[in-house]
Amino acid sequence: MSRGKHLGRLLFVFSMIALLMAGCEEPAKSVLDPQGSTGEEQLTLIKISIYIMAFVFAVVMVIFIYVLIRYRQKPGDDSIPEQVEGSTKLELLWTVIPIILLAILAVPTVATTFSLAEKPSEEEEALTVKVTAHQYWWEFEYEDYGFKTAQELHIPKDKKVYLKLTSRDVIHSFWVPALGGKTDLNPGQTNTMTIDAKKVGTYEGRCAELCGAGHALMNFEVVVDEEQKFDQWVAQRQEPSSQPQTAAQERGEEVFSQNCMSCHAIDGAELERKGNKAPNLTGFGERDKIAGVLENNDENLEKWLKHPDKVKPGSYMPSFDFLNEKDMKSLKAYLQSLE
Repeated sequence: MSRGKHLGRLLFVFSMIALLMAGCEEPAKSVLDPQGSTGEEQLTLIKISIYIMAFVFAVVMVIFIYVLIRYRQKPGDDSIPEQVEGSTKLELLWTVIPIILLAILAVPTVATTFSLAEKPSEEEEALTVKVTAHQYWWEFEYEDYGFKTAQELHIPKDKKVYLKLTSRDVIHSFWVPALGGKTDLNPGQTNTMTIDAKKVGTYEGRCAELCGAGHALMNFEVVVDEEQKFDQWVAQRQEPSSQPQTAAQERGEEVFSQNCMSCHAIDGAELERKGNKAPNLTGFGERDKIAGVLENNDENLEKWLKHPDKVKPGSYMPSFDFLNEKDMKSLKAYLQSLE
């Protein structure tokens, strides 16, 4: 087999793989199917850039084909086509045209970028949430209501949400493909963006900046509810049910206080929880995911507690594989009871 044929087959295989991967993304996770006004504005910018690139490609291909045919070598014709090197007109042409095309793209891009970073007006009654990124989890502080959550950002449908983005350690990037583009979170600095959602549902978010070994697993969810249901969720977070109801849960609370309370906080618990080094576990039993990546069930919870670094490499969560079977079962029962 010649090298050319071998290379051609490799290109074909890679093309098919890329095509299949492109089709794996669900609509609710795609920037091409926005579910909010921010995503729609950014999709417009994507379309403008595609149209410009398509126009440039078409013009180049037309010129290329014309030159290929018009100046192809003919039998018996040894003449050399007219040389245009140093042509002032042509050099001005292919300098001015790109500038014009870049201006067409730059003006709406800059305007949209600044617009989405502005705080909504008081008339819009936007919800303000402070987002703090950690290696490798997300903290959401609802400044309007006075509580914090982790890993799940709950917002009401059809309402502007003003996000204040910062980082506790390294540079991260907040990205919910269906709701808005990427915005960096830098230590000691606060960036802002506004998002909203027009459809009820759960949207996947992730860190879009390489931030360490657990970067690919630094996921979170944006849960969008009707405003009435969101208000109910807020009321529940403000008065959470964190008291153990069974003997196993009571023992689990003891295990938690002995091993976990220095890092984790639980609002509404009988014992004061001030840990803020790790995710707030209030309402843990109602979350869809453990550590943002595992389905929330007893088996995965034990897997996470025993071997967190195997689930999410680089995580600062210590291993609790030293707990005996009874204490592990009690701790799981307590955590799953948190509402």
